[in-house]
Amino acid sequence: MTIEMIREKISTQKLRKLADASFGDMVKGVVDIQRRIVALGGELHADCEAVLLEGGSQQEDLWGFNLYLDKPFRERLEFSSFVNIRPSRGNRSMEIKDPDLRKKMREIIDSLVE
Repeated sequence: MTIEMIREKISTQKLRKLADASFGDMVKGVVDIQRRIVALGGELHADCEAVLLEGGSQQEDLWGFNLYLDKPFRERLEFSSFVNIRPSRGNRSMEIKDPDLRKKMREIIDSLVE
């Protein structure tokens, strides 16, 4: 499965192509909150995480999410991933609980994904 590094806004058509290659209506992703880039695609969030790490991202800046293409805009993000389990960063579950972190993630993702 292909993983795309997103630094500029991705088209709906390209996003749909990534979804069709994996889960149909959903794409897994990881956002680097410091560099403001996103990796999308692959079978596991860890695949996206690995691509970002190879590209120079720092582990503590990476957070996973699911993007559901067919849901309404404000409901399309799910802040849940194994890569989010970070007790040292105050996140002890797969789901991101910190509303400020969620807001920051949403802002970055919304700026890069139509």
